[in-house]
Amino acid sequence: MIAALAISQRLDAPRIASAINTISRAQETSPPFFEDVVIDQNFSPDPFIVRGMSGGSVPGREIARRRETPTGTCTGYFDEEPDHTIELTSKFDYLKIEVRSPEDTTLIIRGPGGSWCNDDFDGKNPGMIGEWLPGTYYVWIGSFKKDRYFPYTLRITQIK
Repeated sequence: MIAALAISQRLDAPRIASAINTISRAQETSPPFFEDVVIDQNFSPDPFIVRGMSGGSVPGREIARRRETPTGTCTGYFDEEPDHTIELTSKFDYLKIEVRSPEDTTLIIRGPGGSWCNDDFDGKNPGMIGEWLPGTYYVWIGSFKKDRYFPYTLRITQIK
């Protein structure tokens, strides 16, 4: 039995090495997961993409500290802590931040000047476009329904 196990382990070694190499290559090409971002003018790559999982149990109005903002109603459910922080090192005359997910997600951003909420910017995907002041922005990605968690990508771009 021990000899059979040793032979089995030797036969699996190439497959394990192959799997590790595949994971390493995927990590090099896949957007980071729950990463914080520092952006200056003319950042690259554009769009800059990070990933995460939406959702939580805290109502959006508690995170945003209001029920509605000029960019939309503060709907959905979120984790208490932000999913990302985005530090803008300078003023942006135009910046677009949007979430892409196969399910219904919502967005809250708190930063210089207040809180902004959005749901259904593009279909069921939230987003925001506009002029952005320099500073740190806290970003929460929620799910429309409580305690539902979905994968997403957060895209940040200067391209109109």
